[in-house]
Amino acid sequence: DAFVNDKVPDAYDKLVDLLLASKQYGERWARRWLDLARYADTNGFEKDRPRQIWPYRDWVVRALNADMPFDQFSIKQLAGDMLPKPTPEDLIATGFHRNTMLNEEGGIDPNEYRFYAMVDRVSVTGTTWMGLTMNCCQCHTHKYDPILHTDYYRTLALLNNASEPTYFIPTPEIEAQQKAQAEKIAQLEAELPAKFPGGKAAMESRFAGWTEGESHRASKWEVIRPTGMKTTMPHLEQQADGFILGSGDITKSEVYDLSFKAPIKGVRALRIEVTSHPSLPNDGPGLTNYEGPLGGFFLSELQASQNGERVKIARAEDTNDDEDDRISDATASAPKGKAKAAAKPKKKNNAAATIDGEMSSGWQVLGGYGVQHAAVFHFDQPVDLTNGFDLKMLFEKHFACPLGHFRISVTTSDHAEATRLPAEVEVALASGDKTKHEILLRHFLETAPEMQKAAAPLLATRKNPPRGQPTLVMNERPASNPRITHRYHRGEYLQPKEEVTAGVPAFLPALPKGAPANRLTFAKWHFAPENPLTARVTVNRQWQAFFGRGIVKSLEDFGYQSDPPSHPELLDWLAVEFVKQGWSMKKLHRLIVTSETYKQCSRITTELGEKDSENILLARGARFRLDAEVIRDSALKAAGVLSPKMGGPGVYPPQPASVTSEGTYGKVEWKTSEGEDHFRRSLYTFTKRTAPFAMATTFDAPTGESCLAKREVSNSPLQALTLLNDQMFMEAAQAMAKQVIAESQTDDERLQNIFRRVATRPAAPDELAMLKAFLQKQRDKKVEGEALWTDVSRAALNFDEAITHP
Repeated sequence: DAFVNDKVPDAYDKLVDLLLASKQYGERWARRWLDLARYADTNGFEKDRPRQIWPYRDWVVRALNADMPFDQFSIKQLAGDMLPKPTPEDLIATGFHRNTMLNEEGGIDPNEYRFYAMVDRVSVTGTTWMGLTMNCCQCHTHKYDPILHTDYYRTLALLNNASEPTYFIPTPEIEAQQKAQAEKIAQLEAELPAKFPGGKAAMESRFAGWTEGESHRASKWEVIRPTGMKTTMPHLEQQADGFILGSGDITKSEVYDLSFKAPIKGVRALRIEVTSHPSLPNDGPGLTNYEGPLGGFFLSELQASQNGERVKIARAEDTNDDEDDRISDATASAPKGKAKAAAKPKKKNNAAATIDGEMSSGWQVLGGYGVQHAAVFHFDQPVDLTNGFDLKMLFEKHFACPLGHFRISVTTSDHAEATRLPAEVEVALASGDKTKHEILLRHFLETAPEMQKAAAPLLATRKNPPRGQPTLVMNERPASNPRITHRYHRGEYLQPKEEVTAGVPAFLPALPKGAPANRLTFAKWHFAPENPLTARVTVNRQWQAFFGRGIVKSLEDFGYQSDPPSHPELLDWLAVEFVKQGWSMKKLHRLIVTSETYKQCSRITTELGEKDSENILLARGARFRLDAEVIRDSALKAAGVLSPKMGGPGVYPPQPASVTSEGTYGKVEWKTSEGEDHFRRSLYTFTKRTAPFAMATTFDAPTGESCLAKREVSNSPLQALTLLNDQMFMEAAQAMAKQVIAESQTDDERLQNIFRRVATRPAAPDELAMLKAFLQKQRDKKVEGEALWTDVSRAALNFDEAITHP
């Protein structure tokens, strides 16, 4: 009404500016971008488990609302982690290429499916920014295809050097919580001595006795650092504290070969300490990142040798063992199947199982924050490390499961054992160092049986550190550990051939001279002045969004197989204007919608229908069916129930329970959201790839399994039935009926109210007559009250005008 009653000449322009400035602008246009990003809330494939990546979706909304220049918007998504001093927002943006699907089916090779994910990323990058179909060249060179087979893998190499961690988003609120927790821990630690039963004298007496007893049990361990480290796939890096940190790709049959040389003689035992680390999946201490327990490890066998000869390990124990199951006399050098019966461990997943010659058993530790375990391996005879010493770790399971954060130490003590004592506590006990009194006392107070209740709040506080919302990001691997890319014969993972260097297809402008051939350079290359594609591809996609057809009809393909542009000069001019205006998407949209071409009436005459049925000549306004999300959101808005809440995890609006309970892996229950989340914008609906939201699928919304530049538009009876009978549309009609009854008195007023809500204009006399006839028909069926007006609202939501642009 405000727009209709505004008689100033620039009323239309004012309305456009108002819409561009609204928060809903970002929500509306984010959906289009997320089609390209193949966004979904689950991993896909058979198990299709949920994933945490909605912060990326919210980042897209924020960026579009802020009118972030499209070049920066793109560079951050392709290589935000490589920008100088990347911010949390820059890292979140890299979720674009973390939207690839993840196969967690038992028995697969994770590196094979990582290869398929890279193939997907090359294809998506080509479609999104270059308008090129980079698919056929994966297998071989085609006669008329300018992208050569080798060029394809050179492009893949540009994207292939990233690791894929989970990032916990820091916020001022989280930092404040962390500070408050640190202060609370300090306070609880300071209060512990006063809580000891019997007072200070009793505490000192008990502490002295504990110290003396533990000193006899403690062994003096000395950390040894490898002089050489080899693995099947992961990268191992020595840390300052002696720990070894693993990263990179892993395989099911992983082997760590570690070499040592140290001036230590008479070594009786070796210890492996494992602890969690924030860079590892689920904080480690293992590298398991699919199928198995996330962040855990499974050490199948441990073998020691010197100068090529096996060193016998007599027994092993770990901190997971029960007291009566701690020691095993398994012999590493015994032939398979010949070990003593007494040597067989009672458990299959303890350290003793790593020296039994069986790959099916081993030492297993599950992942999680604060995990700290150790295993001790006792040599049959003292070992002299001055002559060199080799350690081989074998990790073999039906899933990849190597260690991720561990430290090796040795002792000359003949009574060493695996204890849960922290390393610094055991060293202090073994050395008798009086300066470590505070360390010992703190540990005693936290673990003494009589302090169990008093120490519980402190231990609980430490166990649950405040952490930000997790999301999936990319992180460039260090230059010291680049991932090698090969050409794959016929595009088959099992046929890697020669190594390739990173680069772009030869028929396109080359990467800048002197710049490193990496993701960041590649991202910036798309926006170089000499690159002819990115601006044209982008403005063509935007044109299609407003007119239903691109200037180049094939949005995803600007190559030889595409349709020629209907208006080549217009495409060039729009691209140049887009760049001139600082790659501003809002300015481009304003330019299009304020044009006389866009403001034309969409009414089609017989003459136009015969001469230009597809409206290629743009002699009339565009008319096409709305996207699924717009149809649903418009209905909720008309009913007055659409929630304005923005962002956050995916929600579960009403839909038939059978959508997820039947035909999906495991038992998947769709728990309908309540309260404000019941009627959120469709952008925030939880998207399960193998069981997408029913209403959205009916109206051709994508599943997130692949990149989609343009949605198909179907026309089926099921769509009309959905608008009439779907639970959400029924609830919207009921809400509309209640409001109309409360707001209007006469039949005519109520009918006009419903029509205006749905069509955003008054009903014409013939349209009002049609509604009156339907109203009377329902009354003849004895339908009255709220049910009567619900029926009218349902009919109105089925109008062609309710689902069609304009």
